[in-house]
Amino acid sequence: MNGQILTAATLAIAFSLAAPQSTQAAEGAQAASEILRRISASRIAVISDGDFLARTYGTAELAPRNAGYRDLLTIMSPAGDTIITASIPVSNSVTSAPEILALSEDGQTAFVTERLGERPEGGNRISDLPPGRRLFAVDLSDGAALRLSDTVEIEAFPEALSLSPDGESVAVVSNTPEASFAQIVAYRDGRFSRLARFDLADLGVRGSEPAPRGGVTATNVHWHPSGRFLAVNINTQNRVAFFEVTGANDAPILRPWGNVVEVGADPFVGRFTPDGRHYLTANWGRNFTAKNLEGRIPQTPSTISVIRLADPATSPQSARHDLLGGAETGLSSEGIAISPDGQLVTTVNMRGTAFPPGSARFHRDASVTLLSFDPATGAIARLADYPFEGSLPEGGTFDRTGDHFLATVFQGHDGARPEAGPGLEVFRVAKGDRPALKRLGRVPLPHGAHHVDLAP
Repeated sequence: MNGQILTAATLAIAFSLAAPQSTQAAEGAQAASEILRRISASRIAVISDGDFLARTYGTAELAPRNAGYRDLLTIMSPAGDTIITASIPVSNSVTSAPEILALSEDGQTAFVTERLGERPEGGNRISDLPPGRRLFAVDLSDGAALRLSDTVEIEAFPEALSLSPDGESVAVVSNTPEASFAQIVAYRDGRFSRLARFDLADLGVRGSEPAPRGGVTATNVHWHPSGRFLAVNINTQNRVAFFEVTGANDAPILRPWGNVVEVGADPFVGRFTPDGRHYLTANWGRNFTAKNLEGRIPQTPSTISVIRLADPATSPQSARHDLLGGAETGLSSEGIAISPDGQLVTTVNMRGTAFPPGSARFHRDASVTLLSFDPATGAIARLADYPFEGSLPEGGTFDRTGDHFLATVFQGHDGARPEAGPGLEVFRVAKGDRPALKRLGRVPLPHGAHHVDLAP
């Protein structure tokens, strides 16, 4: 897809690849088009990894070259009764947290980073992929003709990024063999400028394990709504560190903001609440000492932890953040999202979809967990789980009104129905006294969809 008007006819192309019955393809395309028109967003961005298959985590073998998959950024722009869609090749990797894509508030720029680099000629296994080292900015001003506006080299193995509220700085965390880094890159007028690097060990985040970086691995970074603070998840230590950002945009300074907080096991991703009073982590719960997929993936539910943040007016040295509690979610949660009003939280749960069908732990269905959240007290409670078919769902987001929730699906199962292939699983959000999700259907997308973001 490169600069198309996305109607039922063009959506049918995606369905026809899996379904030779033209009637079935047309019906599915019409349904997907109707779903997209409901979503409150000026831009919908999805990043896809073309190197991995769902089974690659277990086999270490990359997708066959003749499959025709590519690393892609796909942009969908609702325009009345049609959807303008375009895609551009952008290197990315599903091995990172579902935090490697962000849209600017005005919907004019997308930022992407790559944990692993592009597949070399002759590369057939995970070990053949080089370290990723790039941060990309993609110009979306012409929704039908996407353009790479700039690229900057950063520390190797970037795991996650976050765009500052003013849109002028991108924070990235990387984990090289020697150190974990927080980096802040200035971005103005379509160009990256000065890159500031901060070794987390110099900021007090250290480990003593006989492992790379002393056992420290940073998997998430997120800007506070004020633009004054950053949160960094250290998932291998079950901790979250907070930092104050001072100085000019081109010469930022990081210093610890209050205490490091211990949370649940393996806090892979996290989010500040819209009002900036709390920070929530989605804790996957993996066993990092295991030697295989069976041992690494937990058999107990993932969790969410809730941190009440210190008063921003308190000095960084005396600031104190407190762990309030949390809740269970589904098995193997990755992505987390908070509704715009701060009253609902979701996690996207892979469950057993990462296992091969012959495994006793294989699940055909993944799920979304819906939780209620009280912005005043920080109380959180699990409401319900909503299953859906598909492999490796990871990222998710509410739309700008909070009336819909979108979750990415990496690929369908062998022999899956065409409406259960890779794409966006979309739910309507029922609000009020009894919040719930109602499944609307799936929007088909290229193979490997693993994160989504929206612009208003």
